[in-house]
Amino acid sequence: MEFDWSTGALADGLRCYRNQEFFLAHEYWESIWINCPQPEKTFVQALIQLACAFHHFQRSNLRGAASQLTASLRKLQNYSADFGGLEVAPLREEMGAWLLVLAAEEQRPYPPIPQVRRLLPPE
Repeated sequence: MEFDWSTGALADGLRCYRNQEFFLAHEYWESIWINCPQPEKTFVQALIQLACAFHHFQRSNLRGAASQLTASLRKLQNYSADFGGLEVAPLREEMGAWLLVLAAEEQRPYPPIPQVRRLLPPE
């Protein structure tokens, strides 16, 4: 299955995620996830869990954020560094940095929200 991140629910979800409207991003991506075949289905589910993690974070539910982030990262570990038109490797690194901060007992500054980046088209 080819993902098109420039139009439709995938693009709308990406726009919402980037605007930190995580619940809406989750809703858009879930509408795609329902009809996806594997392995794309699990990939989209990981993105949904990522959005859910930061929705929990916005609501000060750090335990929920860590749980969803962990589940998402576990799924994304099974995908190549670039999958579905996205840069997966840097996303995984940024998610890992968040998990370290969320697991720390002392209060630390939070890193930037992990970015979901589209792959650049080949020249």
